[in-house]
Amino acid sequence: MKPVQEMLSRIRWDPDWANDEFTIGYYDRVERRIVIVAFKDIRFPQDDHFSFELVGQSGEAYSIPYHRVRVIYRSGRLIWAREAE
Repeated sequence: MKPVQEMLSRIRWDPDWANDEFTIGYYDRVERRIVIVAFKDIRFPQDDHFSFELVGQSGEAYSIPYHRVRVIYRSGRLIWAREAE
């Protein structure tokens, strides 16, 4: 299985994937469930190699560590899932 960072990098930079719709599922510790968000709604801080940012409905940015990413979908089809721990 490819590391999640490699998958996210490919989504960001591979021109063959530029027109596809991606969603990311991460484990939310407060809600105790996997939350699915659109890839276009996340941001990658320049000097942070361990997490991405998601802006909540309140406008506040939340840092999501890569290790909490559980699934990635491309155009509704599962393309990556973290192995069971």
